[in-house]
Amino acid sequence: MGGSLFDRNPGDRIEVLAPDGSVLAPALVPDLSDEQWAAMYRDMRFCRRFDERMISLQRQGRMGTYSSLAGQEGSQIGSTYALADDDMIAYQYREHGALVARGMPWEYLLYWMGHEAGNARLADIEVFPLNITIGDHIPHAVGYAWAAKLNGDEHVTVAHFGDGATSEGDFHEALNFAGVFDTPNVFFCNNNQWAISVPRKRQTASETLAGKASAYGFEGVQVDGMDPLAVYAVTRAAREKALDPDDGQRRSTLIEAIQYRYGAHTTADDPSNYRDDEEVEEWKERDPIDRFEAYLRDEGVLDDERIEEVEEGIEESITELVDRAEGYEADPKSMFEHAFAEPTPRLAEQREYLQHLREEYGDEALLADE
Repeated sequence: MGGSLFDRNPGDRIEVLAPDGSVLAPALVPDLSDEQWAAMYRDMRFCRRFDERMISLQRQGRMGTYSSLAGQEGSQIGSTYALADDDMIAYQYREHGALVARGMPWEYLLYWMGHEAGNARLADIEVFPLNITIGDHIPHAVGYAWAAKLNGDEHVTVAHFGDGATSEGDFHEALNFAGVFDTPNVFFCNNNQWAISVPRKRQTASETLAGKASAYGFEGVQVDGMDPLAVYAVTRAAREKALDPDDGQRRSTLIEAIQYRYGAHTTADDPSNYRDDEEVEEWKERDPIDRFEAYLRDEGVLDDERIEEVEEGIEESITELVDRAEGYEADPKSMFEHAFAEPTPRLAEQREYLQHLREEYGDEALLADE
């Protein structure tokens, strides 16, 4: 499967579903059961609703700055479903869907509420800690994949990043290393057309981002990122090639998933300053959930009753996540735990002073404007 998908120009975008849900490439439709299709749909719907709730919580002051994923559900769920459970994922900060597909732990919400403890459970689902700095995680993903290859482990490492990351030195250094040392990586570029307020055309003069792979000696492919079936097919083929490349191929693949970010870069951003609403509406005509739902209805996997059940289950699950996260009580002393391997005298003095305030006046003292 891998060779046929990659035997094309990087600018030839792979699509399986048309915007109306009809099938364009029957040979590329993944061979999944009705239960697997339904699970993919549920997770995509979960992502959209999760996004809405997180933004609402942020606006109410119950959560910190949050990065919206709306419009990118097809790429995040489609790519993660194509992996094995023990494949490692390194992501930026917008790919919440990758965690949803892996069974998002409730502690994840804590990170967005200001608690570093929110990163602690990600290792349990084979996900690297959340990365905020643009592109810094890509070299780590390559190093992890190289170690897996040296150990003879049968898994790949997938690095998610945005189009803006391709302008960072970390991107080029990592992909160059991957090409030289032939590491089992899948580099997944979520090209959502905007690096905050900088459009794709200002990022590079290259015709495509997928075409950059040729400079590093491996293959690149462009896929419709709002088509979950196409994303699944391409990611699956890239995974197979990473573990068992054909003669003359290199293991790594750069996937450029063409998609669009419906909302703001983060809840601290105002996209009306740099783009028009008309552009957003045009992209929404290719909505990944709508087209996937239309396909599954035609296949007899979904109907109104099944969709209503899915929606009710999603509301219950998200409510439970939020309730557990908001019930978390952090210990203020934890801020001192990882500043140094061994606490300095000054740090110990500050910790003791904090403890004294809490014992004398209670936690309210920590919020006083003094």
